[in-house]
Amino acid sequence: MPEGDTVYRAAKKLREALEGDVLTGCDVRVPKYANVDLTGERVDEVVSRGKHLLMRVGDWTIHSHLKMEGIWHVYEPGERWRHPAFEARIVLKTERVQAVGFALGLLEIVPRDAEEDVVGYLGPDILGSDWSASEALRRMEEQGDRAIGLTLLDQRVMAGLGNVYRSEICFLKGVLPTRPTNEAGDLRGWIDLSRRTLMANKDRPERVFTGDTRKGKQKWVYGRAGDRCRRCGTPIQEGRLGDPIRPAQESQDRVVYWCPRCQT
Repeated sequence: MPEGDTVYRAAKKLREALEGDVLTGCDVRVPKYANVDLTGERVDEVVSRGKHLLMRVGDWTIHSHLKMEGIWHVYEPGERWRHPAFEARIVLKTERVQAVGFALGLLEIVPRDAEEDVVGYLGPDILGSDWSASEALRRMEEQGDRAIGLTLLDQRVMAGLGNVYRSEICFLKGVLPTRPTNEAGDLRGWIDLSRRTLMANKDRPERVFTGDTRKGKQKWVYGRAGDRCRRCGTPIQEGRLGDPIRPAQESQDRVVYWCPRCQT
C-alpha cells in the first residue's frame, strides 16, 4: 500500500533518472491535460511531500498521487513496459530514459507558482528536509478528543503516514486506535515514533515493524485479523474507523487492526 515511504522512494528514483535533463518527449494521457507538452523543458527537481510527488519542469509542476494502485517506473529507451499501456497516465522521455506513471490516482499539471494550492494544506512532511516536530505537535494538540487512529491518518496533521503505519504505531504504543488523542499520552512520543518508524523504512523495499525481516513476520497487527498476537497470543481484531469530523477525508471508514489485550 503506497504511503510516505513509497512516494519517497519513487521521488528518489525519478530524481536520479530525470533531474537536470531536458525532456525529449511528453505524453499526458489524462484528458484535461492531453494538450500539455513539456518537451524541451528541463526537469529541475523531483520531490516527495507526504504521499504526494512533485516534479518541477520549467514553469510547471507535475503533481501526482499514487492512491492505492499507482506506480512510477523508469525504463531504458526501447525497454518493454512491465505494466499494460492502457494504465499509463503520463510518459516522460529524455535521451537516457523514459519515466511512466501507471494507474496514478491523481495526475495534474499546474503552474509552479501555484504548487501550494494543491499541497499547501498538508502538515509537516515526516520525511521532508523541513520536518517540524513542534508544528506537528501543535496540530496534534488541536485534535482534542478525535480518535488517535484518525489523527495519525490525517495528512493535515502530519504528512506521510498511511493505514499500515497507523495500525502498527498504535500497537507499538499499546493504545487502541479509538482512544481520544487528548487521552493518548505524551503526543511528543507519538510524533517521535512516527518519524523513527518511517525513517527506518524509507529505503526498504518491504516495511519492517517487528525487527524481523523474514517474509510474513514484519508486521505486528496490520493484515493479520484472526491470527495470534506475536506478543500475547490473543487473536488480532479488525474493524473500521470512520471520521465524523472530516467525512470526505481518506481516513473515513478505513480498516484498522489491533490486539485487544496489548492495546487499551
